[in-house]
This record gives sequence, C-alpha cells and structure tokens, in this order.
Amino acid sequence: MTSNASLTLRELRVRAVQVPLRLPLQTSGGTVRVAPLALIDLLTEQGVTGHAYLFCYTPLALKPVVQLLQNLSEFLKGDAVAPLEIDLKLQRTFRLLGATGLTAIAMAGIDMAAWDAQARAAGLPLARLLGGTLRRVPAYNSCGLGIIGAVRAAAEAVELIAPGFSGVKVRLGYPEMKTDVEVVRAVRRAIGEGVHLMSDYNQTLSVAESLRRCEALRGEGLAWIEEPTRADDHDGHAQIRRKAGVPIQIGENWWGPHDMAKSIAAGSCDLGMPDAMKIGGVTGWLRAAALGEAAGMPISSHLFPEISAHLLAVSPTAQWLEYVDWAEPVLQTPLRIEQGEAVIADVPGSGIEWNDAAVQRMLVP
Repeated sequence: MTSNASLTLRELRVRAVQVPLRLPLQTSGGTVRVAPLALIDLLTEQGVTGHAYLFCYTPLALKPVVQLLQNLSEFLKGDAVAPLEIDLKLQRTFRLLGATGLTAIAMAGIDMAAWDAQARAAGLPLARLLGGTLRRVPAYNSCGLGIIGAVRAAAEAVELIAPGFSGVKVRLGYPEMKTDVEVVRAVRRAIGEGVHLMSDYNQTLSVAESLRRCEALRGEGLAWIEEPTRADDHDGHAQIRRKAGVPIQIGENWWGPHDMAKSIAAGSCDLGMPDAMKIGGVTGWLRAAALGEAAGMPISSHLFPEISAHLLAVSPTAQWLEYVDWAEPVLQTPLRIEQGEAVIADVPGSGIEWNDAAVQRMLVP
C-alpha cells in the first residue's frame, strides 16, 4: 500500500481501440456497431497506475480525444495526483475554449483514472475510498433493443433478461407513432409484468410530437421515457414533463453539474441520469449526486457500469445502474451481475484491469 497523498503523475498512456458490439445498437439517430474506446493508464512516480476508459461515440472522435489526452500528459507531468486540484487546473486552462465536448471528455477520463490511482494507493475499492460500502445496485440491461421492430425486439428482450436482470430498455422513435406503441406492447408481453421496462427516444422528437407520443404511451407501464426531445432544450422537456403522465428521464448529456443545475431549475425531468464521462468523472458525479439529493431526484447511471456501480453506491438517491457490455472484451474481469444487481468487487480501485491480449487485437493503428 502506498500513501495516496504522495502520488505524483508521471505519464498518461493512452490507447485507442474499437470493440465490436455483441448486439449492434440501432437508434433513431443511427446504428452503433463498434465501441470506440480510449483506454487511459495514469502512471505515477510511485509505481501505482490508475485506469479508466472513455466511450467516444464515433470513430471520428476517437483519435482527437487520444491526441488531446497525450497533449495533457506533459502538461500534468509532476503534478500531485489530487483529483480536485487537477480539475481546478484543467478548468482554468480550458475556460476560454470551453470545458464541454471533447475537452470535457478528456478531463473526465483523467479524473476517473486519478481517483482509481488514489483508491489503489489506499488499498480500497473506490466506493469505500469515497466513504461508502460495497452495496449492490439494481441494474437493467441496456444492450441491444434498438429500432428493430416489434417481433425482433420482443425476442431480444427475453434474451436480455435471461441472466436475471429485472429491467430492460427499448429504443423508440419509429417513423409512425403506432409502431412505438406496438413495440412497447410486444416487449411487455414477452418479459411479463414483473420486469421494469424503460424507453429511450434519443432526442429524436419535437416537443409537440413528444407530447403526442407520451400520451399514446401513457398507461403502458413504462418506468420512464428518456430524452424525447433535444437534450439541451430544458424548457421543452419541462413542457413535456408537465403533461406526459409518464416519468421523464434525462441527464446523459448534462455537461457537468452546472448543466444539471440548470435542468433542475427548469423542472425538465422527474429522474436524472448523469454520465460519468460527461458529468465530469468522479469529481463531477459527486457534485451531481449532491444536487440530486437536494432536489429529491432519483439518480441512475449512463454507460460506464464498472465505475458507475461505485458512484451509485455513494449516491443518496441512487436508482438504477445502466448495464452495457461494450467494454467487457478488453477487461480482465467484467462487472458481475447477480439476480439483477451489480456486485462491486472487493478489490482496490474501480476494478478496471485490461485484457492486454484483447487490447492488442483491437488497437486502432
């Protein structure tokens, strides 16, 4: 065990991989077939290494994110691995450029790797370092269930709950409203009444069309309707929320806690879903969890299930962990799910370790 107060950043080693998805995800905005991931190793002078990964959404953004992280390696070299201080330094550095988009993504990756290094140096799982316990977190399966029609969606939903998940999420936004309803009903018949069914529009509708479809889906037993309209339209979501009759979930596109605060002030959602990468890593998440508690808002996670399990374990209003298996092929030990709950491993850090042989096979030249 190394004193975490003594850690000094030596280097950021970053690798780009493209991981094929076991179940390609077809949304109303396009089809995701590979996960473009930036793998980060934060090396310290004391021999402790923190790990994290970033999901860059499109291969077009992967190399720019990797390049930015490599640029920041020399900039941060010699600094204490103190996440709050690193965050302050990077916020000041990028204030004029703006700490959103690819800049925010890179900053969050460094933050997550720094917290992982801190936890490893202390010999503690991240959740315990943050003051929590290794409590189990309810998880729903968010793999697949894209825009594939009622018959295929029903069959795929049965496959997704087979490992014991107590919830699944279906993507909506078909050209015809009636198809959305048909898909929801087909999936519900397939999984039964005892399984939670979430839905996601991926920002595809206008406010007016959102209201029409929410009305059509009212009474179908949905746990929530996610991002029916543009993520940055807080007023539009507030209009939808007032009339929907179904809980409205947003938050995966909150760029930091300040964005979340604006959304809460506008009354734009019933439920919040911060993304560990976009909210600002562990540091940003802790601030977001405090906002959620103050607002009495249930908080779920978006992607990054390995680190999100730790973060939800220390979130007062934690609700659901979104489970995806996208990074599992490059991990030594994937997150374990038992009886519909995420089980946090009792090992130092976030539990992320690379499967180096798999990483080598999937490296982007």
